[in-house]
Amino acid sequence: MLSTKLHNAINDQINAELWSAYLYLSMSLDAEAKGLKGVANWFYVQWQEEQDHARILMNYLSSRDAKVELKPIAEVRTEWASVLEMFTETLRHEKVVTGLINNLAKIAAEDHDYASTNMLVWFIDEQVEEEESARDMIFAAESVEGNKYGLYQLDKELASRTYTQASPLASSGE
Repeated sequence: MLSTKLHNAINDQINAELWSAYLYLSMSLDAEAKGLKGVANWFYVQWQEEQDHARILMNYLSSRDAKVELKPIAEVRTEWASVLEMFTETLRHEKVVTGLINNLAKIAAEDHDYASTNMLVWFIDEQVEEEESARDMIFAAESVEGNKYGLYQLDKELASRTYTQASPLASSGE
């Protein structure tokens, strides 16, 4: 059985994951409005991944006979001055999410809740990948800043990114 503290924190994390999805959808739409279809695609895939993260947590709560409580999603920003600004905000945001995931792991450890601790390992590993990906995109955006042809090439490259369902969902048959 989940402690009340962990149950509430996971519900808060579900909200944070859905807010993240909303943020990345907003970035995708802003990039598309600026004619950057590849950048839009990169953020659209991020949107899908964040929804997966929320779903994994929802499934976990259900598997532990704990109620999922959806909360309102706060407003997100809708415009960015550049691709570099988008990716810089992405890294900043992912660092916040890493802190939230680490807090969940701390609560689970304090509760001696080994099932929750085990489930959270996937999220901890995922956050390492998320931050690395954002740093890589910052480097790419910095490399082409002020170079329209470079931005064109980066945009073309980002158009090839594809969505892959998160492994915990793929293994559950969702």
